[in-house]
Amino acid sequence: MNFISFWVVSRLCLDFLRSTVSIDTTMYIPFEELPWSARVWVYQADRSFSKTDEEMIALVLTEFCSGWAAHGHPLRTSFKIELSRFIILSVDENSGGASGCSIDSSVRTLKELGNQLKIDFFDRTKIAFMIGEKIETYPLSELGSLFAAGKLGSSTKTFNNLTTTQSEWKKNWRTTTDKTWLAKYLPKDAVAV
Repeated sequence: MNFISFWVVSRLCLDFLRSTVSIDTTMYIPFEELPWSARVWVYQADRSFSKTDEEMIALVLTEFCSGWAAHGHPLRTSFKIELSRFIILSVDENSGGASGCSIDSSVRTLKELGNQLKIDFFDRTKIAFMIGEKIETYPLSELGSLFAAGKLGSSTKTFNNLTTTQSEWKKNWRTTTDKTWLAKYLPKDAVAV
């Protein structure tokens, strides 16, 4: 199937899903309405999302968040698509904490979505950096040489995908290399004392 055929089929599927899927949005709330203490999981994609990808992601995750539950208790949840490259899932744990099984269900949903869209959300060996206005990813194994060669530096913008709350995500997700665990790859003279 060529790209144009795939795009047409994707659009038809999206239109069909929109017309047939009844989404109960009682537990899905806008991302900005969750408290700063809400738990977050950041998923980095191995490629940028197309407009069609973003529509599919939004549809699937709105439906998932609307029914996300822990031990039968609905969770107040949301998600956000950032920079056409990241998905941030969030749960208000004041309304009930996410359990192992409920977290597994979110991972399963993202894996299925990734398989459908040919996107890998789970490759932790690639690190994203903001180079100008573009997100570039580099293999973890090459970071030492990239820093040594000066292609990346202590002030290179990157993303702290290890943030665990909305507060932390809002304050520290977009950051510089020297403020993350990546600082260990910097040449010794580049690390501020």
